[in-house]
Amino acid sequence: MQRKENDIMDPRYGDVTAALSDYFDGLHHSDTKRLARIFHPGAIYACATEGALTRLTMEEYFPVVDQRPSPSSRGETRTDRIVAIEFAGPVTTFVRAECSIGRKQFTDFLTLVCLDGEWRIIAKVFHFDITENG
Repeated sequence: MQRKENDIMDPRYGDVTAALSDYFDGLHHSDTKRLARIFHPGAIYACATEGALTRLTMEEYFPVVDQRPSPSSRGETRTDRIVAIEFAGPVTTFVRAECSIGRKQFTDFLTLVCLDGEWRIIAKVFHFDITENG
């Protein structure tokens, strides 16, 4: 994870990392209750990998997650990781994360805001690649 040398002791890194455990756990278990703890209700979900824009609200995205078999139920190995965290002021951060579901390898660009002491994803923009073996 990329950090500036003078930011190593910044407690926000740990706070953001801890908050994202709900994100990674929610995806791995297809658990929208966990995802609802990390996604702001007004968050957007967007992708253009397949040549057209997919843009969903949380009300549209969560049913998709609810309907898919979870990676954990299929015995998939977790590959989630935080690549970088970059802060823009005290209550806004950008996170580059990676994970996989089935044969899809995701690169997620997550923008989080801290409201009432809680870090929440306000935007998820992502790309995916399909692997040969899943």
